[in-house]
Amino acid sequence: MQPARSLADPSRFPGWSGWMESCAGAMTRLIYPPVCAGCSVMTFDHGALCAKCWSTVTFIEHPVCEVTGRPFDHDRGDGLVSPEAIADPPPYRRARAAVLHEGAARKLVHGLKYSDRADLAKLMAAWMVRAGRDVLDDSDAVIAVPLHRGRILMRRYNQSAELARHVAHLCRKPHLAGVLQRTRATRPQVGLGLRARQDNVRSAFEVRPRHMHGVAGRRILLIDDVLTTGSTVNAATKALLKAGAAQVSVLTFARVATGGVETLYA
Repeated sequence: MQPARSLADPSRFPGWSGWMESCAGAMTRLIYPPVCAGCSVMTFDHGALCAKCWSTVTFIEHPVCEVTGRPFDHDRGDGLVSPEAIADPPPYRRARAAVLHEGAARKLVHGLKYSDRADLAKLMAAWMVRAGRDVLDDSDAVIAVPLHRGRILMRRYNQSAELARHVAHLCRKPHLAGVLQRTRATRPQVGLGLRARQDNVRSAFEVRPRHMHGVAGRRILLIDDVLTTGSTVNAATKALLKAGAAQVSVLTFARVATGGVETLYA
């Protein structure tokens, strides 16, 4: 004899669970209507951009510098390296970014970083995964560029850690939270020149001895929100290599483009 089932048992009503979920979704959309992540006009779905904002996003596609990921103005084949990477090779293996830091992409960065829009991290991370498949496949674990604890108290969360968490989840890679630390408070990099940026973050990162086992011998993917001069990721990379990382690659949501025409070298 089958045990009696109450009226609350969803198995008595096929499709009941799906109907309830649809109703809950409709109520959520009514209370919290989907808006553009860039300008807040109404859209058809959450975590999307309107047509106007979408048109301002420049996705970084090949050709790019094989090392720094900086986009070139025209294609001369695979494996190109920029003059800057030849003259001053970075400590990381390769760097990639999803978009240029302009238009709606810049608004997404500022919303995540300064306006408590942690909900944007999932969308941004998905773009990063699309752009960084080669460095993701060549990495064992994900680490975020850390904030100093004083800055976290002010912002309440680390935007780079939010991106790293979502990237790691999407790619099923371990997220090594808290392994890399910023040992001293540094000035914001905004507005500083190259030399000042380098001085500002020099020796600012460290892997504490109790965490070195998580880094030693592993290929690390370092996550940040924006790549400008590379000073921050360079300093963080050096700390990871010092702790025994086999290699470090970099993946950011955006990067700042440079003006002018670059000379290309194969």
